[in-house]
Amino acid sequence: MNIMIMGGPGAGKGTMSAKIVEHFQVHHISTGNIFRSEISKQTELGLKAKSYSDQGLLVPDEVTNPMVKSFLEKLDLGNGYLLDGYPRTTAQAEVFDKLTEGTDLSVDKVLVLELDFEILKERITGRRICKNCDEIYHIKNHPSKTEGICDKCGGELYQRKDDTIESLSVRLDEYKKSTEPVLAYYEAKGQLVRINADQPIDKVWSDVLEALEA
Repeated sequence: MNIMIMGGPGAGKGTMSAKIVEHFQVHHISTGNIFRSEISKQTELGLKAKSYSDQGLLVPDEVTNPMVKSFLEKLDLGNGYLLDGYPRTTAQAEVFDKLTEGTDLSVDKVLVLELDFEILKERITGRRICKNCDEIYHIKNHPSKTEGICDKCGGELYQRKDDTIESLSVRLDEYKKSTEPVLAYYEAKGQLVRINADQPIDKVWSDVLEALEA
């Protein structure tokens, strides 16, 4: 099964992605992880991506598409994939459709996690991430057992510099302008499933499972 997952920053994509990968045993393709890898290696594409993300802006297609294309070309499909954080624009969606049309990489379902801005604010500002394993915590809703320390690997937890209300506003403005048309694109194709993310994690997961197993 080939799945896309979308939603505004802080909507719970990371949490649901981990559950989907574990349950369906699919490959997790996160553009965020691809970007961080390229940035840490200081590749040309990575440095370009960083210049945009540092401003809270979406990374443009001419940077994102080559990264995703390179990853897909090396992918051993197996049970399928979960694509997280891509496509962010209708242009990217169209390129992806052309790239995968008639192949085992074509998408089956597109999930979107939907959440109100006020709830997003609380989620974003309280989010903490492990520097070693990228495990995600929240100081109120999902705190680590020891403050500042990852339960999973003992790594240091940190707050991303773009996890502020100001940065969130910029990112949401970009999301509405660029990504919401993508949702309309997939909805018109009958592939989009909307999930209410303002629920307990178990209920969100139940809705996700129902959508994917339908």
